[in-house]
Amino acid sequence: MEPNFEAMITDVCVPLSHLAELISRSKEELNASPLVCTVIAHAGDGNFHTVVLFNPDQEDQRREAERLNHFMVHTALSMEGTCTGEHGVGTGKMKYLEKELGIENLRTMRRIKQALDPNNIMNPGKLIPPHICF
Repeated sequence: MEPNFEAMITDVCVPLSHLAELISRSKEELNASPLVCTVIAHAGDGNFHTVVLFNPDQEDQRREAERLNHFMVHTALSMEGTCTGEHGVGTGKMKYLEKELGIENLRTMRRIKQALDPNNIMNPGKLIPPHICF
């Protein structure tokens, strides 16, 4: 659709009772953006994906793609949803975990990770936000 552009692919998930509202609010925000954006839904499970295309040489476009992702994540969280419904938490969604799960849950996750992986060789630097790890 846009040669030489990068695609920010993201997903969020909410209870089915909030899915239509979340998609509608997200579509309004995406349509108002100057970037090319698409929505792909999994209506049966409350999860939907967006693809936001941006020129990696244009910092303002990268920031706009991040803003759109941030909007959808916070909207999903406000509807009792999650920052990701299908692809897991990687470095891109890690920053939302404290708001979604709370600090005590993250500390518990850290303790479990340390017990199972004392040498920190499985996905080092992922899953648990760095400020929780130290």
